[in-house]
Amino acid sequence: MTTRELTRLTVEPGPDGVLTLASELPTALNGEGPAIAPLPVGPPEYVERILKAVRPDDPSVPLEDNDVAFVVTTSGSMGEPRGVLLSGSALIASARATDTRLAGPGRWVMALPAHHVAGLLVLVRAYLSGVPPVPLDSVGGAGHFLADEFANATRAARSLCETDGAKLRTALVPTQLARIVDLGPVAGDCLSAYDSILIGGAAAAPGLITHARAMGANITTTYGMTETCGGCVYDGTPLPGVSVRIANPNNDGIGTIELGSPSIARGYRLRPDLTEASFRHGVHRTSDLGRIDDQGRLVVAGRIDDVVHVGGVNVSVAAVEAAVVDHPLVAQAAVVASADSQWGSRITAFIVASTMNELTPEQLTRSVIERAASALSAEARPRTVTILDDLPTLPTGKVDRDALRESAGSRR
Repeated sequence: MTTRELTRLTVEPGPDGVLTLASELPTALNGEGPAIAPLPVGPPEYVERILKAVRPDDPSVPLEDNDVAFVVTTSGSMGEPRGVLLSGSALIASARATDTRLAGPGRWVMALPAHHVAGLLVLVRAYLSGVPPVPLDSVGGAGHFLADEFANATRAARSLCETDGAKLRTALVPTQLARIVDLGPVAGDCLSAYDSILIGGAAAAPGLITHARAMGANITTTYGMTETCGGCVYDGTPLPGVSVRIANPNNDGIGTIELGSPSIARGYRLRPDLTEASFRHGVHRTSDLGRIDDQGRLVVAGRIDDVVHVGGVNVSVAAVEAAVVDHPLVAQAAVVASADSQWGSRITAFIVASTMNELTPEQLTRSVIERAASALSAEARPRTVTILDDLPTLPTGKVDRDALRESAGSRR
């Protein structure tokens, strides 16, 4: 049996790069062409990490499954990226499930990188519906998101929708939404133009979602990952064809989240060990903890490896981050843990202050620490709070937690 070729496709920055990838979709999805490993343009070390995980154009490491249409890497925000084996049928199932939940296809403003799963799914939805997307100039390769650019693309897309009657949609990560909200008066006009705004890729602060909705944004929070072809649970409710199971729940009903769906990946590129541990019979065993609430909705409680030991006490890094970002004078926050010889682990918070902040940096730092200690415990309080103008992000728009961990270690 002939092994399907896996070839790289470097997605150049700008709309032309997006259109090049879009032109390869039909033959990749139906199996008539080679499987594609989409890659960004720079930074070089980021591209090198992806190449190491995927190994395209290398006959010595053939593709694991001939049904695979794309090998898409995880963001690497929590460690080294993994190449995820996505079949054409899985990508199509995901795109159709989203359109079903949103009551039909629409025109998408493409604000997420095309070489990652959320951006790729925008192209798959557009291909299936025949409604071309409107990509930002920065979105093809690994450009950084600009809120003003998004507002301009929104105006252009809204004009197209007024002509053909298509519903306007977009998908964003929380960091992008925060930057749009910071546009001020322009933000309301921009956000309210959308029939649907999907927010995923990371947990969004409740205050941010509330603020955006007050501006007229019709937001749907999503949960999923590259291994599920992106978001498969919307506002806590599974998409059509998706099943959610909590494995080995504790007394509070919290256990490992397992997801079943036609959009589940075939496994990981060159990692049969991880494939065996994480995939079985169309079910993906995630690295996340969660529970099902009284209304039958999924509530994500954090990652399995999220709990660290501080002074002999178990502390959830995600819970600390939630407490910090809930501070009324904190616009954005990211919390990381690093090794500490005395305490076992050291909690460090990186924050972006609200524009309404009237405290000195020292006062804000003390207030953030006290709020976390009050909401959780003394052990859970950040030992260090660093105020930044912006949180560092990966080309995907997600917070670069590896960079923050490195910074936390160097500041001790």
